[in-house]
Amino acid sequence: MRPVDQSVLVVIPALNEEESVADVVRDVRAAYPSARCLVIDDGSHDATGARAQAVGAEVLRLPFNLGVGGAMRAGYRFARTHGHEIVIQVDADGQHDPVMIAEMITRLADADLVIGARFAGAGDYGVRGPRRWAMRLLAAVISRVARTPLTDVTSGFKVAGPRAVDLFADEFPAEYLGDTIEALVIAARAGLRIRQVPVAMRVRQGGEPSHRPLKAAAYLFRACAAFGLAMIRPRARVGSDA
Repeated sequence: MRPVDQSVLVVIPALNEEESVADVVRDVRAAYPSARCLVIDDGSHDATGARAQAVGAEVLRLPFNLGVGGAMRAGYRFARTHGHEIVIQVDADGQHDPVMIAEMITRLADADLVIGARFAGAGDYGVRGPRRWAMRLLAAVISRVARTPLTDVTSGFKVAGPRAVDLFADEFPAEYLGDTIEALVIAARAGLRIRQVPVAMRVRQGGEPSHRPLKAAAYLFRACAAFGLAMIRPRARVGSDA
């Protein structure tokens, strides 16, 4: 039986991902076998939870769909309740490569939150047109708030250290783009140190995207709304470094 590193929890939010979730769990366990693996079944109507459990993941089933933000808030609260100091967010569609988890964790030596950045020189993932311009604008603005260069502020591949876990257990936003843009702003304004690691994205392994690509204008409007909401929220406080 593999020893479990009680400090590390991999959280996989999943909605109707029965085609890919088992492979993602296997990849996580192969890449970082000592981590505890928790799948948040976010109100799925298919066999997502059963397939995750069949390959060794623990499953937390939500009674209805909360979205990625709500699912991750549940994951952070689970982590705090069970004493996990590090939380890794991995998508259930197979696009995130768990091989990068170990490197991202090492960056916690000088950071509280580490982003797996798609636009930082690794791989060939990209977006085009106005949506790309909107993402670049958001990256520039949030980089100023975080006081560090960030190229990918909508990545769902993240590693949170103890201070971020404590913050997000109470403050992780559930709104659209809240799990990415708003969460980063909340973390930055709370004084957390944010860094990024270049990662390559993989081809989606199955299922349907959690949301279809939006028109550029709608995406920019919602992204700006998420940023504005984060900026007007009361500044959160977290404990000092140990």
